[in-house]
Amino acid sequence: MEDDRNMGTDVSGGKHAAVRKRHELILKLVREQGFMSIGGLAERFDVTPQTVRRDINILCDQGLLARHHGGAGPVVSTENVDYMDRKILCQHEKQMIAKLVVEHIPPRSSLFINMGTTTEEVAKELCKRDHLRVITNNLNVAKILSNNANIDTIVAGGIVRHRDCGIVGESAIDFLRQFKVDFGIIGISGIDLDGTLLDFDYREVSAARSIIDNSRKVFLVTDHTKFGRNAMVRLGSFAEIDALFTDRLPPEEVLENLRRNEVGLYYPNPKD
Repeated sequence: MEDDRNMGTDVSGGKHAAVRKRHELILKLVREQGFMSIGGLAERFDVTPQTVRRDINILCDQGLLARHHGGAGPVVSTENVDYMDRKILCQHEKQMIAKLVVEHIPPRSSLFINMGTTTEEVAKELCKRDHLRVITNNLNVAKILSNNANIDTIVAGGIVRHRDCGIVGESAIDFLRQFKVDFGIIGISGIDLDGTLLDFDYREVSAARSIIDNSRKVFLVTDHTKFGRNAMVRLGSFAEIDALFTDRLPPEEVLENLRRNEVGLYYPNPKD
């Protein structure tokens, strides 16, 4: 029986790939069964219970599983991870995604940027560019972009959410609908394996829908933890986006849906 005490997130090569694969299979089993015990998972993967506990802790810290006595279950679909926790979760991966997407934004472009910690990393990268016009319903994005005097930032009016400084409400949606821009950059809370885009707050979804409907191209920016993640509000589907920017190759079911809908896929070269 295997005990991979030394197979942490900083290792590379075959062992790291094996851990990632086991994590993906654990997530799949939990979604299918509703609950999996530590003993059952240890037997299934021929590893020690200590290894399974570490796996569960990692997946729970990423917001992908919920801890239960003796095992783990799926996360609830009604509540997101706290904003400050999301801000540091996969921060390096979000920075890589931001660098990728900004490479596809030419000078003198107009953009929408919605709420989310990944889109805030995109805003930081956009600060290195000039002659952009950005419309946002995210006060954090506006504050970041204000550091560049050559970027015009337009902020939607509405209700400010205290937890993350996002702006929601009918007035924000009406404001966003007044524009037609070159690029809409949106984050998301979850992506079902069938390609459905999911979020937790219907008010946030309404604003994101306005961005999708009024952008000539839509870029979805999201890290790997969102693939297969549950959330209760439907935003749309892959059929409505032009490109997905992420930090690693998505699961095969997601890849198939991307191909079917002719969505561009961008993720870092593993050798970089």
